[in-house]
Amino acid sequence: MSDLPFGFDKPEDSPGFLLWQTTTIWQRQIKRALETYDISHPQFVIMATLLWFEAHHYDTTQILIVNWSKLDKMTVSKSLKKLVALGYVNRIEHETDTRAKSVSLTEKGKEMVRLLVPMVEKIDSIFFGKASHQEQNNLVHILAKLTAGTQDE
Repeated sequence: MSDLPFGFDKPEDSPGFLLWQTTTIWQRQIKRALETYDISHPQFVIMATLLWFEAHHYDTTQILIVNWSKLDKMTVSKSLKKLVALGYVNRIEHETDTRAKSVSLTEKGKEMVRLLVPMVEKIDSIFFGKASHQEQNNLVHILAKLTAGTQDE
C-alpha cells in the first residue's frame, strides 16, 4: 500500500494524531465533570481566566480573553452571553474604548470558579500523572513553544 499519502508508518507515530487523541480523552473527562454544573469547557476556561486576570489586576476585555485562551471570538462571545445569563459574569462597555467590552466575574461566578478549579486540577493531576514530573515539565515546555505567538485569525 505504498500509494497511501501518510507520512507515517503507523498512526501512533504521528504527533498530530496523538495530540488529537490525548486532547479528546482529556476534554471528555473535563466535560463530564463540568456538565453537572451546566458549564462547558470553554466557559470554565473563560471564568478561570477572569479570576486569574482579576488577581493580577488586568483590564479584562473580550479580546484579551480571546488572545490568552486561544478560543475563537464567536465561542468567547456566546460563552460570555450564557455566563452573563447565569449570573456568573458582568459584561459592560469599556470605560475608554467604546469598541471593547469590559468583563468581570460576579461574586456568584467567583464562587463557582473556586469550586470548579480544584475539580479540573484534580482531573489534570490524575490524567497527566501517568507521566513523571520531569516529563510533565517537558510537555509544558513543548506545548508552550508550539502555542507561543500563535493567532488563529
